[in-house]
Amino acid sequence: MGKTAVVTAGTAGIGLETALGLAAAGFSVTVIGRSAERGARAVERIDAVNPARPARFLSADLGSLDGVRALAGRIAGDHATSGEPLTVLVNNVGAMFADRRELDGIEASFVVNHLSPYLLTELLLPTLTAGAPSRIVNVTSGAVGVAKRVFDAVEPPGGYYGFHWYGRAKLANLAYTLDLASRLRGTGVSVLAADPGGAATEMTAGTLTDPRIVSPALRLLWPLVRRKFERSTAGPASEAARPSVVAATDESLAGRTGIVIGAAAQPVTPLRAAADPRVADAVRRLSRQHAPLVAP
Repeated sequence: MGKTAVVTAGTAGIGLETALGLAAAGFSVTVIGRSAERGARAVERIDAVNPARPARFLSADLGSLDGVRALAGRIAGDHATSGEPLTVLVNNVGAMFADRRELDGIEASFVVNHLSPYLLTELLLPTLTAGAPSRIVNVTSGAVGVAKRVFDAVEPPGGYYGFHWYGRAKLANLAYTLDLASRLRGTGVSVLAADPGGAATEMTAGTLTDPRIVSPALRLLWPLVRRKFERSTAGPASEAARPSVVAATDESLAGRTGIVIGAAAQPVTPLRAAADPRVADAVRRLSRQHAPLVAP
């Protein structure tokens, strides 16, 4: 049987480039997204790379925890029926918001950037374990470096600043990634993080031009901050996808786990806070509280 991969938010941008890279490496790829039209275009492009292993599109709202549960059930059921192993899960989904909003009654950035990939991963662990050796790749961000590192609640006190809240949700997910790697050691399921560095995508174009996304102190330096954002997101999505493709496919990583692949597509040292057991414990508690594996 061949290698299979699921890529969330895989119909455009870094996700699509990741899917194309996996197809080129011989995977049969399933891309997840909301738009059937974009999904069809993505499948057409992926099939052109690997016509022998047809791609498919599954529609799901990754901002809805019930939607994630339904998606996980569909993927697990399909693999149980076909007997084909799930080899790779790439949690590529991400979003940044200039204004505070909620999804399922929870702050949206925490839902999309952490709870959604957390829940999908946990629900697919039996399928990934059955398909071992397999890999989970969670896409992280350099924004974790500006995040508040206390996780007593979904949101820290103070005003809402989208870039910092995005970084905090990504930090939660990175802490979960490293914690999960320890938990699954010896099962044949490797857990890695991939930092794309930055690219010109819909997310970066839609939010990084808005000074409201940063704290008041950084807003005073907005011309400098904006130029930094512009430089860091000037590259092509294909280059930003390389860390995810390497994490998912590189033979030198076989059997290794708890590794962060940096923007240069090489292993890097994780942020110290992400490896702090106290952070991991707090994130675990929040995750189980707000994204239970069985809908309440």
